[in-house]
Amino acid sequence: TLVLTPNRHCASVRPGQHINVSAEIHGRRTTRSYSITNVPGADRRLAITVKRVDGGKLSTHLVRDAKVGDVVELGLPFGEMTWPLQPVNVAPQWVFLAAGSGITPLISLTREWAARRWAVPLTLVYWVKTRAEAAFVAELRELAKQRPQFRFQLVLTDEAAQSGLEQQGLISAEQLQGLVPDLDRSQVYACGPGGFVEAARELCRGRSAGFLAEGFTPAPLADDQAATTVRVTLTKRGKTVEVSTGQSLLAALEAQGLNPPSGCRMGICHTCSCMRMSGTTSDTQTGETADEPVSPVRLCVSRARTDVSLDL
Repeated sequence: TLVLTPNRHCASVRPGQHINVSAEIHGRRTTRSYSITNVPGADRRLAITVKRVDGGKLSTHLVRDAKVGDVVELGLPFGEMTWPLQPVNVAPQWVFLAAGSGITPLISLTREWAARRWAVPLTLVYWVKTRAEAAFVAELRELAKQRPQFRFQLVLTDEAAQSGLEQQGLISAEQLQGLVPDLDRSQVYACGPGGFVEAARELCRGRSAGFLAEGFTPAPLADDQAATTVRVTLTKRGKTVEVSTGQSLLAALEAQGLNPPSGCRMGICHTCSCMRMSGTTSDTQTGETADEPVSPVRLCVSRARTDVSLDL
């Protein structure tokens, strides 16, 4: 966990939101999105909890190399998965479903719930592959002891449960019914990999009082046509490159040695958005195509379908 001290230019960030963090690594600016994991106070300090990813430039830098006094750049906060002013008015109880790194926005929301001493009941179910990968478990178990309105359950997917404090298995209707028998009275927030989020969405559809989710990776989408090569013209650079239609525009441009602005790489923060001046693109998450000229396109979740001109 790294604690960041923002300067006066940084906007206020609410628990549950994310920020783009940028640092210069080997002379190149690298940006990724991280959820804050604390409840910002009067000093406005922000905490981010970073898991080092194999091949991840920024996560490796932050975990291995960052030191006190380093300067990073922070983007504007984004994300709608925050507490309402009066949570009890939304639903009589709340359920957080977290998988893997999806715990990070939900731990800040849980900490805010505890700090405000809200009486509305809260349940947090947390899926991880192995117990060694789980974060914040001691804190969450202690909170469950102190606050009877808070329930916490750790679920292992790749290891057997060893005590009554753990369960085992992938998210399923039977498992969710056992963990949250009163789902119909619950507002659900879910966060994790795209596949987990989609499974949670389907299991809660028509069964929960409300559902809001954020996926940390887009759910894979089967391609409906074979990949081909098209030309992408970058109008501001006066440059044309050939890219594959089988990649997102962001990944394809980066493969060409270009470094367009980017952040979450999941279509949430819009840092990579630019204007498509001409051509056809498709959304990698929905499969929908768009060809209206001079319209915005998110590079991280769009692929070219024809020759494309971008205002980059």
